[in-house]
Amino acid sequence: MRPFAKTIERLDTIPGVGRRAGEQIVAELGVDMSRFPTAAHAASWTGICPGNNESAGKRRSGTTPMGNRWLRTALVECAKGAVRKKDSYFRAQYHHLAPRRGGKRATVAVAHSILVAAYHVLRDGTVYRDLGPRHFDTLQRDRLTRYHVRPLRDLGYQFEQKPNGTAA
Repeated sequence: MRPFAKTIERLDTIPGVGRRAGEQIVAELGVDMSRFPTAAHAASWTGICPGNNESAGKRRSGTTPMGNRWLRTALVECAKGAVRKKDSYFRAQYHHLAPRRGGKRATVAVAHSILVAAYHVLRDGTVYRDLGPRHFDTLQRDRLTRYHVRPLRDLGYQFEQKPNGTAA
């Protein structure tokens, strides 16, 4: 693994991915990402993407497809570790999905996100930049503002939007 030491160090910047997991990712996925046109192709090859089984408008079991079982297992282990890191995007993603989808499906979703991050780290040769734990809150800021202000306006209150997001 000596020729790939720099690559493994860059993968180590992803929360949940340690040196050993970085070695597994490099061994199974490789360092040349030109064989995968997109991160979705890499996820499909790994078997960590959502399944799609629909016929005549009826959705049936959406189990994940078969893929590289060694890389998939390593990514799920990384996801379990990443969920425990405080103030990280992966922890926020897990806690965003787990109440609706369940813990195991949320863990697989985090593993998918780790694979996408690893794909971009390997393809671009950069280090991982965390989106932060408040990512999902800022993503839906406008929608949540409209959701909470509308009932108050219906009750007769008047609001003036200020640039910093506070209402007067």
